[in-house]
Amino acid sequence: MIFERAARREFAQAAAGISVALLAILTSTQLIRLLKDAAGGTIAPEAVASLLGFAALNFMPVLLSLTLFVSILLSLSRAYRDSEMVVWFSCGQPLTAWMRPVLKFSLPVVLAIAVLSGFLSPWANYSTADYKQKLAARSELSQVSPGAFREAKKGQRVFFVEALAEDASKVGNVFVASLQDGKLGVVMSDSGHQEVAENGDRFVVLEHGRRYEVEPGTPAFKVMEFERYRVRTEDGEARPAENSPNRMPITELVSDRSNQARGELLWRIGMPVSALILALLAIPLSYVNPRAGRSINMLIAILIYAIYSNLLSVSQAWVAQGKLSFWVGVWAVHALMLLPLFLMFYQRIALRMPWRRRKA
Repeated sequence: MIFERAARREFAQAAAGISVALLAILTSTQLIRLLKDAAGGTIAPEAVASLLGFAALNFMPVLLSLTLFVSILLSLSRAYRDSEMVVWFSCGQPLTAWMRPVLKFSLPVVLAIAVLSGFLSPWANYSTADYKQKLAARSELSQVSPGAFREAKKGQRVFFVEALAEDASKVGNVFVASLQDGKLGVVMSDSGHQEVAENGDRFVVLEHGRRYEVEPGTPAFKVMEFERYRVRTEDGEARPAENSPNRMPITELVSDRSNQARGELLWRIGMPVSALILALLAIPLSYVNPRAGRSINMLIAILIYAIYSNLLSVSQAWVAQGKLSFWVGVWAVHALMLLPLFLMFYQRIALRMPWRRRKA
């Protein structure tokens, strides 16, 4: 029908604008965090783009669910404000007739949420952890950020480099403090560079510097000047990322009977189901009473979304802790949210058909 195509077109236009705005906000927030970590030397600057992409895949299910809910709510609220709903009801069409175009628009989005939450988000979580493990296993010099102190070997060694070449082959104004055999050693050098031996071993060669060595608690103190000071550097062994439930593929998660895996599976099932229920909830929630103002329905919608999301999180935590059965948690929250859905539909239909109330 013509109205269905027009409704889906309006839903899509609203969803496009909302998704772009939400994506910009979430991506900017995540980018600021990653840049802060990169500036502090926690992660490598070249890893920011990759980690940002993995983070985007991780929060896309929530973003799409919220976009679907708000786009339908805003589109139908506009129809109420512009009196299009008056014409709709005057033609004898019930409010439930909007379920058809809403479902046709929602099902592809719900399918995308299911794919993201079931397959892509776990892969992104695992890739993020694996990538960080590989970065942590790099040589100490490659992890140094110019102008920032960098800890290595669990605080046993501290680096500071004022200048660093793009390929990390040369450094300038180096400060290294290390604790070995109960002695504190401090090395300062004007410049340095990397060397690779014939057998493949890599060394950092510091030039024209001093080494101070002191044993804490004793007056013993040594000062040594050097022309060349070689320090061997090597990449650590990259350990595989731990296969926690939020990183497991759906096939392994289904066969895992642990409480943590059951809680994660409940969350992955709940995301697309909650998105579909929220899309249907937007139909009766879109009702606008001019006397009550235009924003009251939006406030109620935000409250319902927050309650629904928190209930899903609580049920997941209870299943993971063994306080709630998986088979109860997988349907209880959604069944609870279906009650206001039916009640609001009944209320809106009864308001449009007052003769039913008189007969009652």
